[in-house]
Amino acid sequence: MKAVILISGNGSNLQSIIDNADRIDLQISCVISNNKNAFGLKRAESSKIQTYIIEPELFNSKEAFDRELISIINQDGAELIVLAGYMRVLTPVFISNYFGKILNIHPSLLPKFPGLNTHQKAIDASEKIHGASVHFVTDKLDDGPIICQESVTIEAIDTAKTLSDKVLKKEHIIFPKVIHWYTQRRLKLINNITATLDGKIL
Repeated sequence: MKAVILISGNGSNLQSIIDNADRIDLQISCVISNNKNAFGLKRAESSKIQTYIIEPELFNSKEAFDRELISIINQDGAELIVLAGYMRVLTPVFISNYFGKILNIHPSLLPKFPGLNTHQKAIDASEKIHGASVHFVTDKLDDGPIICQESVTIEAIDTAKTLSDKVLKKEHIIFPKVIHWYTQRRLKLINNITATLDGKIL
């Protein structure tokens, strides 16, 4: 199955997807970034994957930016959009075009700690457990139906950095797994609100 991957930064989740692409029946048609300095672009180029940079400052609105994004994705004929550390909030224009076809990974056990700085927030809240979530994307930030979660224990010595490292290891496992469910057409979004795997509600 063809997928477009959107990134903004280092691209470690992108790398785990690239490394597992054959196993999970995924053809990465291109990688698109809103940040020209994203290291993930180099990862894609090293694997001979087409890359595009869309610079936000060249557009007069978020909708105009997303329309350009849509035009690139549509010319590639992708069936799946994967957000792998993509730091822009998608507009309703974009989401309505690909509803049920957008997967995101978020570094917290949603619904806890949507948004940024999740690891520090978990430490500050004296949480004992933290983790990562893969979910379908909807109009509300980090609020789509949850597909899969993995947890880690927060130790007294953990910092935001050490916690991030632990969570990333889990992300690199669960994201390719969920993508594979989708490419096998086992994973679906039903009635716009419910994630199902093999017809069973997750």
